[in-house]
Amino acid sequence: MGARLLPLLIVLMAAVLLALGVPLAVSLAAAQQQRVVVDRIDDTARFAGLAQYVTDRPGSTGSRVDDTDERGETLRKELAKYYSVYGIRAGVFYRDDVPMANAPGNWYLPQRGEGRDAFNEALLGRRSHDPEQVWPWQRSRLVVASPVIRDGDVVAVVVTDSPTGQMRSKTLHGWLLVGAGEVAAMLLAVGAALRLTGWVLRPVRVLDATTHDIATGRLKSRVAAAGGPPELRRLARSFNEMADNVEEVLEQQRAFVADASHQLRNPLSALLLRIELLALELPEGNEEIASVRTEGKRLAEVLDDLLDLALAEHAEADLRLTDIGALAAERVAAWGPAAEAKGVRLVGNCPPTTAWADPVTLSSALDAVIDNAVKFTPEGERVGVTVAAGGESAMVVVTDGGPGLGDEELARVGDRFWRSPAHQNIKGSGLGLSISRALLEAGGGSISYGHHEPHGLKVTVEVPRAGTPDGRATRA
Repeated sequence: MGARLLPLLIVLMAAVLLALGVPLAVSLAAAQQQRVVVDRIDDTARFAGLAQYVTDRPGSTGSRVDDTDERGETLRKELAKYYSVYGIRAGVFYRDDVPMANAPGNWYLPQRGEGRDAFNEALLGRRSHDPEQVWPWQRSRLVVASPVIRDGDVVAVVVTDSPTGQMRSKTLHGWLLVGAGEVAAMLLAVGAALRLTGWVLRPVRVLDATTHDIATGRLKSRVAAAGGPPELRRLARSFNEMADNVEEVLEQQRAFVADASHQLRNPLSALLLRIELLALELPEGNEEIASVRTEGKRLAEVLDDLLDLALAEHAEADLRLTDIGALAAERVAAWGPAAEAKGVRLVGNCPPTTAWADPVTLSSALDAVIDNAVKFTPEGERVGVTVAAGGESAMVVVTDGGPGLGDEELARVGDRFWRSPAHQNIKGSGLGLSISRALLEAGGGSISYGHHEPHGLKVTVEVPRAGTPDGRATRA
């Protein structure tokens, strides 16, 4: 969730910074150019004031201003000094483009472009419009023109043609400062987003971890007090209340099963004793009394299994580093005589493999699985027990050569009291695998079922190979 929330916050903050930074950068460029344009307007106004008092051109239209004219000489000196100091080309041109004075001397009014447009606009008696915005990557020039008015008529036009290198450099420098500020603000925004995301998601992470603990059987886990928004803190309290209620209901259910199993054993034992006494009064080999004995013993086994299941669901696993291979080999050796008596070959491949497990729990689970495999495997077939390590888990795989189960039946294996319709006449209560699963899950293990080719059932008992310092097993 944090991987999705953090980029969203960063994108939003970046969009806000861009929405503020781009107009600011444009404003800086426009302000910098406006200062230059205002400065050029002042210069053209000053030159226009000097040109007002220059005497008219003597002679023909193409002749230049009389060099002896003192005011014209002053104008030319001012323009030359202006060009030498600032590098800005400037000139005063009559209406017919003939220069009254210009600097440098070889610069004349262009026939087209911005200079000509500004000149034509100034001939109408008004200053030329502000030039188009010049950006730092453009090598344009700024042209400003002002009319020279005498007796209400425009007699000449002052034109300045300015380089923009210095202006563009200042604009770029201002943009760099804005960019640096944007970067600093973005870093602060990212830091704030990290803090905000952590603050918001910390209760969610704690809740997720606690939910995982409860889902894996650690029902006493609770959400610890954490910061975050009030809604999430209230959710954590509600979750703890729900977990308390669920644990209480499950505890009541387990207690009921355990108490019922225990309490039923006494009257059942008394009933079986009375049946035995009654059998003494009947002829030996009576079928009805034999059937009653069988059902009574079966009921006693069911009660024992129910009590074991209730205790298994309530027990805490005693996890320790265990040689799974040695333990599996021991169970194979223990079940060898039973398999041999039935004519089934029980074969083990159990290399040394270390994992975290409760030895008693794992032994009980293997006993239940191997018992089922031998029980349902016909004479002459093979039951295999293989130990292997894969990644974060160690596995004990038990395969048999029995009839196996269908896909729908595989989905129900391990359910309480469930037995395949094809095996109803075989001894058992349907609780053995349920007890094994409850014991394994308490220690972070699992049991799964699948098809074994060409026929039969494959049961995989899996326990974790990694553990925490407190001895609790972990799964990848």
